[in-house]
Amino acid sequence: MNTGKSLKRLPVNFFFLVFVLSIPFWLIGALAEQGLPLPINLPMSALSFVCPLIAASILVYRENSLAGVKQLFKKTLDYKKIKPKIWYLPIVLLMPVIMLLSYWAMRLMGRPLPEPQIPFLALPLFFVLFFIPAVCEEAGWMGYAADSMRYRWSALGAGIIMGLVWALWHVVGWYFQAHHTFRWTAGQFLSTVALRIIIFWLYNNTGRSVFAAVLFHDMMNVSEFLFPNYGSHYNPVITGAISTIVVAVVTFLWGPKTLARFRYSHSVA
Repeated sequence: MNTGKSLKRLPVNFFFLVFVLSIPFWLIGALAEQGLPLPINLPMSALSFVCPLIAASILVYRENSLAGVKQLFKKTLDYKKIKPKIWYLPIVLLMPVIMLLSYWAMRLMGRPLPEPQIPFLALPLFFVLFFIPAVCEEAGWMGYAADSMRYRWSALGAGIIMGLVWALWHVVGWYFQAHHTFRWTAGQFLSTVALRIIIFWLYNNTGRSVFAAVLFHDMMNVSEFLFPNYGSHYNPVITGAISTIVVAVVTFLWGPKTLARFRYSHSVA
């Protein structure tokens, strides 16, 4: 990692460019009469997932021409960095566990829920479908902006700031185009910020692997839309509360400064 270039990068330039590039997608979504032709409720503006990748590629190209762009793509698929391999457990399983806890919480609260219908045969399709957007987003958020932010703020602070920007970027799609309620949008906003902090935790504990962020992001979307049924009864207020509790536990155990120094690790004499 080129520390000098990371220090010179201004995250606000990346954030601004992502929002500007997203405007055409938001306008298309506003003009479209219906969302994407999928069994899940996604607005047309969801196609703006390409914007973080485009923004990062433009900025990296200005820094180091085509070689920089190639390095960005290579960095995004750096699965070999994930060591020890036990970190694949939270990367792959944490989000399904959070959604399962959300389902149980809704059951205990007496919320009306349909019988789960998990389309197991469609799981590989969902995984691939959401993998591509995850790559495009995380190439920008974590591949480009994360390192410049970690030199300026604590890991927790960087996660909160990026999470707020990431959530705000989604509000147009959630509230104005998918027509979710204000309460739903507020819950999803909270959940999104919490999940970005979790991504920073995974990133910092896997040798700063962008692929770890990509895989967790993929599982976020797959898990959400497998919630009974195709996400139709997904409640982000409950999921956001559970995700926030997970963040509190992670911060206590690994510390807010780096999110990577386990409190109870045994020091070697």
